[in-house]
This record gives sequence, C-alpha cells and structure tokens, in this order.
Amino acid sequence: MEIGGLPLELWRLILAYLPLRDLGRCGLVCRSWYDLIISLDNTRWRQLCLGCAECRHPNWPIKPEVEPRSWREAFKQHYVASRTWTKNAQDLESSNCLYLFRRKKDRRVLYVGYGCEFENLRTALASANVYDRILLQPGVYEEQNEIILKVPVEIMGQGKLGDVALLVCIDQQCPTSRLCNLVFMPAWFTPVMYKTSVGYVQFDNCNFENGQLQIHAPGTCQIKFSTFNQSSIHFHNVALSVLESCEFVNSENASVTVEGSPTSDKNWACKHLSASAKSRAMLYAASESSLPGNTDYSATGSPGANMRTFEILVNGDQSHPHAQLKSQILEENTNDKENEVNGNFYVGKDREAMTLDTDYSDSEVSTVSENEDDDQSVYKLSYHSHGLSHMLARSLHCRPQTNGLLALQSDMALKSLQQELQRDKEVQSIANSIQGCLVWKCLFRDGKGGVFICSQGQARLEGCIFRDLTYAVRCIQNSKIVMLKNDIYHCKASGVFLRLAAGGLIADNNIHSNTEAGVDIRKGANPIILCNRIHSGLRSGIVVLGNGKGNIRSNQIYGNKEAGIYILYNGNPVVSGNHIFQGLAAGIAVNENGRGQITENVIRENQWGGVDIRRGGDPVLRSNLICCGYSDGVVVGERGKGLIEGNTIYGNKGCGVWIMSSSLPHITSNQIGHNSIYGVAVFCRKDDASDYLANQAGNENFNDEGEAASWENDLDSEDDRFSSRRPINVALIESNSINHNGAAGMYIKSSEALNIIANAIHANHDSGVAVFQSTQLVRVGNNSISCNRLSGVHVETGCRVELRGNGIYDNRSHGIVSKGDGTIIENDIIGNRGCGLQLVQTADMKVTRNRIQSLHDYGIALLDQTKSLVQENIIFQGKSGQNILQQLSNNEDCIVQHNKLLTYKKKPDVTWKLENPPARPYIEGCTRGVSSTQSSQRVAAVTTRIAARVEGRCQNNGSIFCTIL
Repeated sequence: MEIGGLPLELWRLILAYLPLRDLGRCGLVCRSWYDLIISLDNTRWRQLCLGCAECRHPNWPIKPEVEPRSWREAFKQHYVASRTWTKNAQDLESSNCLYLFRRKKDRRVLYVGYGCEFENLRTALASANVYDRILLQPGVYEEQNEIILKVPVEIMGQGKLGDVALLVCIDQQCPTSRLCNLVFMPAWFTPVMYKTSVGYVQFDNCNFENGQLQIHAPGTCQIKFSTFNQSSIHFHNVALSVLESCEFVNSENASVTVEGSPTSDKNWACKHLSASAKSRAMLYAASESSLPGNTDYSATGSPGANMRTFEILVNGDQSHPHAQLKSQILEENTNDKENEVNGNFYVGKDREAMTLDTDYSDSEVSTVSENEDDDQSVYKLSYHSHGLSHMLARSLHCRPQTNGLLALQSDMALKSLQQELQRDKEVQSIANSIQGCLVWKCLFRDGKGGVFICSQGQARLEGCIFRDLTYAVRCIQNSKIVMLKNDIYHCKASGVFLRLAAGGLIADNNIHSNTEAGVDIRKGANPIILCNRIHSGLRSGIVVLGNGKGNIRSNQIYGNKEAGIYILYNGNPVVSGNHIFQGLAAGIAVNENGRGQITENVIRENQWGGVDIRRGGDPVLRSNLICCGYSDGVVVGERGKGLIEGNTIYGNKGCGVWIMSSSLPHITSNQIGHNSIYGVAVFCRKDDASDYLANQAGNENFNDEGEAASWENDLDSEDDRFSSRRPINVALIESNSINHNGAAGMYIKSSEALNIIANAIHANHDSGVAVFQSTQLVRVGNNSISCNRLSGVHVETGCRVELRGNGIYDNRSHGIVSKGDGTIIENDIIGNRGCGLQLVQTADMKVTRNRIQSLHDYGIALLDQTKSLVQENIIFQGKSGQNILQQLSNNEDCIVQHNKLLTYKKKPDVTWKLENPPARPYIEGCTRGVSSTQSSQRVAAVTTRIAARVEGRCQNNGSIFCTIL
C-alpha cells in the first residue's frame, strides 16, 4: 500500500499498535516505509523503550530527565546487547551445533512459583535445557545451599522490578547465562550472591542488596540498568567486563574492586564486549553535550572568561591584611624620599588607595629635556647602545592596558582534549584502550568508596558521577586507570587517589567541591592529567608528594581554598599549559623538598602568591604568565630554591617576586613589570614584613586515611631531570627586565649574600635598587638602571654593596646615594636629575674608574662624615661648569685623588663619547636573539606587546655572566 494513501498522522496512529517484530518488518518494505517507521521515534519507539521490563530510561541513572538523541537507537543498542549471552553458539564445536541450534529454536519457558510446574529455582534448573528461559512468578525464593549453574539459561522475574527476590548463592560453571528483572539478596551462609570463574554472565535491570558479586578470570560479565545497594562487585584478573548505567549506593567499602592484571586467557564474550563498548563510546561522543559535566567554561561568563581587568595600585584593597602590611612598608620607605625630588605620588582623602601617576613618557630616555637650552646636546653623553639596550627597547613600549592580559591569555589558550590527543600519540593510545573493567555512565553515591584498582588492575571510567563518597577512585600498585568525562564532587577525602606507581589517563573530568584534594598523587604514581576542571575544593586542587610524579596539562584549576597545585616531599610532576586562577591561597605551592617542571601556565588572580616556593622546594619555573594576583607574583620563602626563568610576572597587587634571604633561587630572564609594590623584594627571615607568608599554601592534611605521612623515609633516588641546571651557592638575580613597578625595582633587606647581574631596571616608581639592609655583600653588576622615579641606587647605613659595570642613566633623583660601605667601580653614571654620586653621613666607599656626568647637579658630592676613597674617575662637565665635584666632608679619611675633570670647550671637531669601553653595561662575547630554552619562545612571542624580552644569551646557552661568576 502506498504511504500517500493515508495522512501521516493516521499512519502513526495505526503503527502505534504494532509490536516490535512487526515494526521491523514494516521498515524493510521500502524506503518510504522505512522513513515512516523512523518518524515514530518520539511515540512508538519511546513507548517500547520505556515499557520494556529488561531496561530503564536510556540516561538512567545519570540524567533520567534528559531524552536520548534517538529512542529507536537507544532501544536497538540495548536489544543487541541483551542478546550477547547467546552469541557463544557460533564458537562451539561443529559437532554440537545442530543440537544447540535445535534447542535454541525450541527453547522452552519454565514457570516457577506457587501453582506452577516448578515450585523453586533449584528444581527448574535441574529440568532446564540449553538456552531455556526460567520465568519466576512474583515472590521470594530462598535456597539453603549453593546453586551450581551448569547449563546456559535465562532467569527472569515477572512483573515489576522488586516483585521477585532471590536469597541465593549461585556458582556459574556454564559458558553463558542471563538474569533479568530480579532482586538479589545474600543467603544466610555467605555474603556472595553470584560468582563465576568460567563463563559469561549478563545482568539486566536487577537490584543487588547487601552482598557481593565475584568475577574471576577467565569469567566475565556485563551488567546494565542495575542498582547495588550496600553491595559490591569484585573482578579478579578479568580481561574485559562492562558495567553500564548502574547505580551504586551506600557502599561500606569500594563499590567496584578491580584486582590483578587482565589475563591473556580471554572468555569467548570478550570480542563481543569490546565491539559493543567501542560502538557505545562512539554513540556517547555524539551525544555528550546532553550529559552533565560538559559545560563549556571557555564561553562568556565562565570563571575563565571573567578575568579581572587590573588597576596598578600601591595600597590596593585596604581591607586585605597583606595590602595593609605592604602599604606600611612602602610608606616607611617613601616618606623621607619624597622630599628629595618632586615625585608624583598622590594620597587621596582618608588615605585611600594611592594610584601611580604614569603621565611621564618612558620614551624620554633623558629626563632633563624640560626647559633646556638648544645646546644641551653638546653636553650630554649618549649611552643608547649599551649591552642591555635591547631589553630597554621593548620595555619602553610596555604600557598598562586594560585588555592587555586578556589578549595575552588568549595567546596562551587551553588546548582541548582533541588537540592533546592529536599531538600525543601515547595519550591517544591510552585513551583508546579498552581492557579490564569498563564502567560507563554509572552513578556512585552516598558510600565509602567508588572504584578501587589494585595489583596491576586496569579500569576505564567514562561518563560517571561520583558524589557524597569518602573517595571516588583509588588506584594503587602499578594499576592503570582511564577516566574520561566524569563528575567527582562532595567527597569526604580526596576525589582521586593514585599510589605505588599507579598510572593512566585522567582527562576531561569535572572534579570539584571535595573536602581534600581533587587529585592526590603519591609514592611514585605517574598519571597523565589532561583538560580537567578541578575547582571549588575545600583544600588543594592537585597534590603531588611522596615521590609522586605525573604530567599535568591543559587543566582549569580554580576556586580552591588552598593551593591549586601543591608539590612537596620530593613530588616531581610536569605542570604545563594549565590555567590556575581565582584560588583562595597560592596558585602553585612547592614545599618540603618538592620539585617539578612548571612551564607555560597562566597563573592569575590568586589571593596569595602565584607561585610559592619554600622549605627546600626546588622547581623549574619557566615561561609562565603570573599576573593579576591579589598578593605577590612569586614567593621564594625560607630555604626555597629553584630556577625561575623566562616568566612574565605582571600586574600583581603585591611584589613581582618576594624572596626570603635564607633562600637560594636563580631568577633569570623574567619580565617583571607593573606590579603594585616592588619588582623584586628580598627580606630577612626575622623581618616582620614576612609574617604574612606563614600560611600561604594552606595547611593540607597529607595523611592517607589516618596513616602517618612519613614520606621522608620512603623516597626513591633523585631524578636526573634537572641535571643540566647550573649550580649556585648565592641567590642570583640576572638578566631580568624589571620595569614600571609601584615602588623600587629591587628592594633588599637581607642578611645573606646576593648577586644582581645584568638586569634592566627601568621606570620604577621609587629607586631602581634600594639596599636597606645587607650584612653580607650585595653584588650589583652590569645592570642597566634607568628612568626610575627616585635615585638609581640607594644604599642605607650599615649595608655592604659592590657596584661594578652598571649603567645608571636618567633617574629622576641622584644616580647613586650611599650611606653604607663597599665599592663603586667602573660604572657609567650619566644624565641623572640630581648628583651623579652622593656619599652622605658615614659612607665608606671606594669609588674608582667610573664615568660620571650630571647636567643639573654635582657629578660627585661628598657630605657629612664621609670617609671614602675617590680616585681615577672621569667626571664630565654638566650644563654649568661648576657642577663637577663637591667635597664638604671634613673627615681626613676622605681622599679624593687622580680624578679627571673634563670641561667642555666648543670646538667643531671635539665631541664626548663613551668609548673604550663603550657605554655600560658592556657585554662582551655575547650574541642577541638566541634563547636558551625552546619552551620560553612561546611566552616571548606573546609578551612583546606589554613587557620587555631578554634575548641576550651566551653561545653555550649559559648565563651572560657565567664566566664572571
């Protein structure tokens, strides 16, 4: 009959009365009839799917309110899977084929119950033949002894789920069986309800109450649409088993235990389960947008997109305890300095936030260009081609913009899981592996544990929800776990535990709101953690300790109460390409001898330090963007170490880098700019300004479910990952661009030796380098210190410094002001607004072989009780002929001798130049534009718009001043 003979609505009404088999036949008539049958998806197919006693809603128990993309396809998937148990017939010997097929064709239905042919299950099984169906009438069936299942049968309950209950222990010894629509409870003599070590068993739409299922290799199973209430299932060396759309509730231990490596002795059903699992994975990938945990956090309005547009403030938020403390420090250091020059600091009414006036142009290389005569250029020496001019050239264009960091973050965008899989074939292989226990679209809730994998076991968890458990997943003893697209939240301990060389892939999961860490990695575990959202935890996001490792890439880690990533006790992960933001403590904390390679991450808007290193922490921190923090960018606390290289540290409300003098960091090639207080600050351990650092990383509980965390006694041999790092025995700050910070570029109040080498310190809103305490020698060598709001270098009483080979240019106060001791050798001090060099009070300095010129004040001024040695310097005349040398010190120990005072005479063939050597800092034997590490190139490319880039390197990829040191 032609379809057009009746209206479509009438056809649908007629076809709604057809059973499944007749619908299939109608779909085979022709293309028109096929399209008509397909159009019944939301009517007849939906009715058939929901009315089937063998299954439940396709999205149960994860999202039963969400309809599937196709009811017909969902029903087809279940129908095909429900027939898996009969597929072993084609694998049997040919001699038995005719017999088995005949029995299958003539399969009987055996009725069990009151008034039926069989009164109990045991007698029915004794009479059953191969593939017979045993139909249990509503009631409770209890067996006093173990039942041995010797022939393949199908056991079904009649009526609704719950009408038929079995109090039995069944031991399957046949190749296959299926049980459906039943409630299982343990018999009085054993907690085991069902076990097999031979064949394949299939459970559909069953409930398991207060008991256990045990599956031993080469046995296997498939369980769908079933509920485990205070029950568990144990897999031992199983090659492949499937748990699909099941609910696990109120477990007293782990709901699913996978023990032992998958056996090579596979059951006949493994190839069918593998094919079915792959087809379901494809269907799931197509419909993943309808499942939970797939919110696109890159869209507008997400935590990642809601990025704070920053203002450069000195005091910032006065309600913040750290901001109050830092503002006090700043006020103490600047109150007496504001009288030196007319600086542009403004304090609002009632001591409101003190904003910085940045109206002066950074491009004014000389600050003496205002109201000057036309012949000024003949007096002023040129220094533009000094050794660090390439660093300054970029910092001159570094201006704060409200959208600058948004543009920078977009250049360091997170990679998607698909991109990660395409670039990493090893990860792709792990993600595609199907072995061990497959848990798909299951719900684990309100119990102790979710899935426990041990003794080289393997499991794959996909599309599951774990909530309100003690822990979600625990993987130990060389086991492997693959976790994709799961939701893990409200766990009473950590969400995911990995121990004892466990590994695998944890990707695209939503892990949040857990009491302890989202992911806990210890004792040599080495997982790959990709593209997850780990957030809102009551402690840290990820913890790596006890020699734990791991590859942590492209994750969003935000809103955690303690450190986003916490590394300690020889933890040694690779952390790259993550966005770590809006944490309530540090972004990354590395403590207690923790290590790790931390590269190319975006770390922003955290309440405490972006990166916190202390107590033996020794990471490599390279090519990260650390910005917009509510405290310091990088904190190197007590006994902290590490290589901090090639990072952009920008726009933080505290300091760019805060260092405790008892630490030993190597800070090189970083862009440190537009931070509200100091660019780099070095403080003593006992200094009261450091008290706020005590709890930055938080007080994580590292006990493993009550066990003592004595990881110091359980550490493997040292990793050779950092063997190429240059050893140092004095804290080293070299080759950094430190510019446009709210206070001094470098502030030093230290009790330890310190080396400051080859930095470009430019346009900071206080002195370039301020040394307020230094009981040990501070070496300041070959730096460019220019255009700072106050003096270039300020040295307080009692401090010991060595200034050698620096270029100190165009600062708005004096070039160098010193009240302390030390040496000033071979520096170029040119074009500063005040004196070139001013020695006051009881300064005891050796000043020799410097080139000095001041256009508005004295080249050298010796005041008060100075007892210095000033000799062999070249002092160029400034604008006024008398502004060369001022000696008001009456101390007989103040010696001035053998200096060359040059006055300018207007002759056409006479010009002053800085030569032999050229303008300092003079870097000999180094080339530009060569990067020491390939990983720093990415940040170099994206920071050119807003920060200076250090390009100078030695030919051997060492430091610029490796030979000097």
